[in-house]
Amino acid sequence: MRLGVLDIGSNTVHLLLVDAYPGARPVSYASHKRPLSLVRYLNEYGAITEEGQQELIAFIKEAAEFAQSHRVEDFMGFCTSAIRESSNGAAVLERVTAETGVSLMELSGEEEAGMTFYSVRRWFGWSSESILNLDMGGGSLELAVGTDEFPQVAYSVPLGAGRLTREWLPNDLPSIKEVKELRTYVRDVLTDPTTELRQYGKPTLATATSKTFRSLSRITGAAPSGEGPYVKRVLHRDSLKLWVNRLTAMSWEERAELPGVSEIRAPQLLAGAIVAHEAMSALKLKSVRICPWALREGLMLRRFDHVMFDSSTPLSSSVGVGEVALGSLKTVSLSEPSA
Repeated sequence: MRLGVLDIGSNTVHLLLVDAYPGARPVSYASHKRPLSLVRYLNEYGAITEEGQQELIAFIKEAAEFAQSHRVEDFMGFCTSAIRESSNGAAVLERVTAETGVSLMELSGEEEAGMTFYSVRRWFGWSSESILNLDMGGGSLELAVGTDEFPQVAYSVPLGAGRLTREWLPNDLPSIKEVKELRTYVRDVLTDPTTELRQYGKPTLATATSKTFRSLSRITGAAPSGEGPYVKRVLHRDSLKLWVNRLTAMSWEERAELPGVSEIRAPQLLAGAIVAHEAMSALKLKSVRICPWALREGLMLRRFDHVMFDSSTPLSSSVGVGEVALGSLKTVSLSEPSA
C-alpha cells in the first residue's frame, strides 16, 4: 500500500509518500515539502491572514496533485499548533476542505505527545523499558513518559521555538536581559509538568524528537543527517549550555551557517536551545538520545496497524514474503473540492 501523509507544521508543510505492507517497516518512496511558517501570517488578533491561507491552500493543492500522480492508495493529513491555536483555525480548516478536497485532522497537544511517544517506542523497542521523550515544535513542547506503547502521562506546554522567538526574542542579537527573562519564563512553565514527570522515576532511556532537537545535536557534534537515521546521535546538556551562550552572541545569519541549521529555523535556534536546556535540567537529564521518528511516523505506523488488524487477510508469519495482500482494504481517494 502506498500511503500519503500530509504534515502541516509550524515551520514546514510536508507530504511524505510511504510504501508499506502489514508487518514491514515503512519505506519512504517520495516527498514534497516547502518552508511555510504559518506563525508569520498571524495578525494582531491571532488569526491566520488571507495571504497565509492562500499559501497554505496552494501547497495542499500541490500535495494532492503530487499524491494522485504517484498513485497514492490511502491519504491522511494532520495539523498541529500552528492552526490549532489560531483564532480562526476552525474556519481555515473548513476552507481547506472546501477548496482542496483535503480534510485535515486536528490534533491536541496531548495527542501529539502520545503519538510521538508511540513512534519513539517503535523505533527503540521494548528493551528500552521506560522512556521519557521531549518533542519541540514551533508552537509547543510535548513531554511524555511511560513503559507501554503509549505514555502513562503526557503534557503539552506553550514552549515552541517559533512561538517564544516571536514573543520574547523578536529581534536579531537579543539582549542579555531578554534572554534572562525568557529563561525565567521557561522555568516557570516547566515547573509543574517536570515535577509530575520526575515522580515516575529515572527513565531507562531519555529521548528527544523534532527538527529543533536534531539541529541542536548537530551543532554540538552529532553526525550529519547524510550519514543516515541509524547513526547514534546524542545531545548532552553540558554542551547545550555552552551553545546557549554562543547562540546568544550570534546573529541569525551566523546561525544559518551552522551545520544542520536552515535559514528559516536559524532565528528560532536560541529559544529552542534555552527550552531544551531548561527541560533537561528540570528533569535531571545529562543527555537525550535523538530519535529520527516523531509525530508523522507515529500516525503513519498507527494507520498501518489499523490496516493490518482490520484486514480480512489472516496475519502471516511467512519468511521471505514480500507484498502481502490487503484483503478488503478500501482505497481512500482524495475528494474533489467543491465548486
